[in-house]
Amino acid sequence: MKKNETITSLLDRRSCRSYTSESIAAEDLETILNAGLYAPNGMGKQSAVMVAVTNRQIRDRLSKLNAKVLGSAADPFYNAPVVVAVLADSDCRTFIEDGALVMGNLMIAAHSLGIASCWIHRAREIFDSPDGKKMKKEWNIADSYKGIGLCILGHKADSIKAQPRRQNRIINIT
Repeated sequence: MKKNETITSLLDRRSCRSYTSESIAAEDLETILNAGLYAPNGMGKQSAVMVAVTNRQIRDRLSKLNAKVLGSAADPFYNAPVVVAVLADSDCRTFIEDGALVMGNLMIAAHSLGIASCWIHRAREIFDSPDGKKMKKEWNIADSYKGIGLCILGHKADSIKAQPRRQNRIINIT
């Protein structure tokens, strides 16, 4: 198999579920968010938006909403100091795919800079809830925008072990 820097980043990236409280550099966050802007999107509509949350109170508010959906009191963000909420305009046919591709770009860009990440689900439930709708309004985001994912970012506290890839997941038709 051929490898280059991009392929290596794709193969080496893993989800992190244990973070230090150390924040990430503003320049790194800007670079990661900019990579999100360049994710492929349906018909060039660019329907996804990113809300970068570095304010601890707002981050904790999102954490509590996410934990509530889970029926848990634990921090579903694993102590990560940064949360990027990705939402996309449901009036666009490809809004789910558009937002998912933004999430992918965020995580690969973070890895390339030595920043750990993880996709946290339940964004749709959060932003469809009364509290989530209130947040969208505070952030001047239209109600038609639906939560796609929450990308947590930070410095890993523990090593991350890769799980072996399951076999027979590639089918070649020639």
